[in-house]
Amino acid sequence: QVQLVESGGGLVHPGGSLRLSCAASGSIFSRYAMGWYRQAPGKQRELVASITRSGITNYGDSVKGRFTISRDNAKKTVYLQMNSLKPEDTAVYFCNAAAISSSLGPKGGGTWGQGTQVTVSS
Repeated sequence: QVQLVESGGGLVHPGGSLRLSCAASGSIFSRYAMGWYRQAPGKQRELVASITRSGITNYGDSVKGRFTISRDNAKKTVYLQMNSLKPEDTAVYFCNAAAISSSLGPKGGGTWGQGTQVTVSS
């Protein structure tokens, strides 16, 4: 079983950038598909970005062209580079791991980190 710890959240002005990290431990990281999800108050958890074991990426429509997901299997870490941040990006960001990419997400039964808060405000 993999364990996940997110970091890198914080307060940023609109138009700014942040890089989130999700460090994995306890299992063979390269065998997992990874995803970033976010949840704003009163809203459902939604896909931000995902990356398969082979490096194929997928993005939510609202972040395409602004966010980039990447992984470093040697460091057992997945990253989310967030640029041109908007107030509507404010949410708790969660890291998710699953054996296959189709098992990512709230209904997939994979493993979740504890989340990191991202606040975009002037």
